[in-house]
Amino acid sequence: MKKYFNIAGPCNDKSHYMVPVLNRHKEIYGIVDQGHYFVIHAARQTGKTTLIKALVNYYNAAGDYYALYCSLEAVEAFGDPKDGIPQILANIKSELKYSKLPHKDSFGVNQNSDDVSALVKNSLRDYCALLDKPFILFIDEIDGLQDGTLVTFLRQLRDGYISRPEVPFVHSIALVGMRNIRDYKSKVRENQFTLGSASPFNIISDALTIRNFSIEDIESLYAQHTAATGQVFEKPVIDRVFDQTDGQPWLVNAIAREITQKILENDYTKRITVELVDQAIQNIILRRETHIDSLLDKLKEPRVQKIIESIILGKTNDLHILDDDTRYCLDLGLIKDADKILRPANKIYAEVIIRTLSYNTQFNLNSQVPIKWIDSLGNIDMTGLLKGFQQFWRENSDIWMEKYEYKEAAPHLILQAFLQRIINGGGEIIREYASGRERMDLCVVYENNKYPIELKIMYSKSVVKEGLEQLSNYLTTLGENIGWLIIFDRSKKKSWDKKIHWKTEKIDGKTIHIVNC
Repeated sequence: MKKYFNIAGPCNDKSHYMVPVLNRHKEIYGIVDQGHYFVIHAARQTGKTTLIKALVNYYNAAGDYYALYCSLEAVEAFGDPKDGIPQILANIKSELKYSKLPHKDSFGVNQNSDDVSALVKNSLRDYCALLDKPFILFIDEIDGLQDGTLVTFLRQLRDGYISRPEVPFVHSIALVGMRNIRDYKSKVRENQFTLGSASPFNIISDALTIRNFSIEDIESLYAQHTAATGQVFEKPVIDRVFDQTDGQPWLVNAIAREITQKILENDYTKRITVELVDQAIQNIILRRETHIDSLLDKLKEPRVQKIIESIILGKTNDLHILDDDTRYCLDLGLIKDADKILRPANKIYAEVIIRTLSYNTQFNLNSQVPIKWIDSLGNIDMTGLLKGFQQFWRENSDIWMEKYEYKEAAPHLILQAFLQRIINGGGEIIREYASGRERMDLCVVYENNKYPIELKIMYSKSVVKEGLEQLSNYLTTLGENIGWLIIFDRSKKKSWDKKIHWKTEKIDGKTIHIVNC
């Protein structure tokens, strides 16, 4: 069978190019051997289901354990345990039916389905008592369970755990989902929608996550395509993919699939270039693939908004790594902790976050504000463009600001929507999230020309001085001598005549235009 790069559902080595999963998670063997219950959590489409299905196959083939995979995705709608617990039992029974495990027809047959408080626990006890080997259960999509069903199920697993070894029960259980156990959704107390801790399942020994691909993993993955087709992913291409994705598994596969199948139309004689990587990324972003769409749907959640807005504004000093909302965003895979600096999880997500939050503005601007700041030679009249933005901001800011849930970051987002229209015809905006420095750095690149911009909010009188120094350093990094410092004054007391002005200064041989809005 011809293999391909998979972007939909679990991978298998018969149909898909894939990085061997078991070698990347050897710590699980020791956890299982010791009979622990544990959590595996990671963002969507990072390989969780692929991993646990591989583990089930490994343990059943090795012969020391019986192992079963069970997904609870279909139980998500049942928050009442009277409905949810029997459905969980039915799901386990269904998975057993199609497995090769012994005594599968005996599971749950002697239980009173009306007593949901112990239904799953007693069914698992009776089943384990029949087995001649320890039983391992991998429970997928656990964090989709709601309210009473979630709490009742976890308590039954805990009761079974603490009754061992006197009473037979599951040897080892893995709870698998997007989030760590403290963020499982359950209204277990008034105004509290997450467990907030491991209770009522305080028996877990480990909370594991699935790491991204290393650059060596990407080389190994892409080399499988080369071996099958002769088409080479050269080192600069692999470096570019790793730089843009940070090794996020779905993105790594999606880019390769986009290039080989969509852009090059399975013509393996054609060379794969860095330019094709960039084209593939833009295609994926513009199509808003399901992976990106589902991840960015989380941007609407208030607890996510709080974190992402601080990152956009460079106010990450206000965030705490141990805060539940911060940990939640880390667990979702939206952000990462890189050298104790919080930022988007990879450059593609960094781009998509801004584009998603500013898309409606950009769409509406296309019909309301004409693009007229590019000359016949392809140069952007940045002075004219930003003066045009000043006037637009003066006339429309109150109306546009009301459209944003991210109100504090709205000036940044509206300006970037204004700029995005310019480069959609050919170019890019390089965005630097300057964590902890209360700014965002942009570099508009068009027709090989660079236009560095720094965005700041007027929080204090020192903002201008800090901005000039920061932009000067940014210009040095880019090797440019002209830049634009845009400062948004959110004061309600100042008139527009005092807010809107333009000033040009020379610093260390560099020209910096201060654009006040």
